[in-house]
Amino acid sequence: MIDKKQTIQTHAKHDKDTGGTHVQIALLTERINNLAAHLNANRKDKHGQRGLQILNGQRRRLLKYLERTDYDQYIALTDQLKIRRGQRIVR
Repeated sequence: MIDKKQTIQTHAKHDKDTGGTHVQIALLTERINNLAAHLNANRKDKHGQRGLQILNGQRRRLLKYLERTDYDQYIALTDQLKIRRGQRIVR
């Protein structure tokens, strides 16, 4: 189960940061991992598969935003959350 408070505290930049990009990506990653484990046990859950695709799309859009705005933080967050990246942009 997801421990939202723990995740928010871990990834927040300051005490009141509950909706920052880092926090949103971390929460989505936890939900994706949880749903992926559910789908491994319940392969015929088509509604769950669609939900997973929606969550992946949201996380992908947030990661693209973070990559554009702060590339170093993007690299650090994807390494910390063990998210695979596409091709690296050499800057």
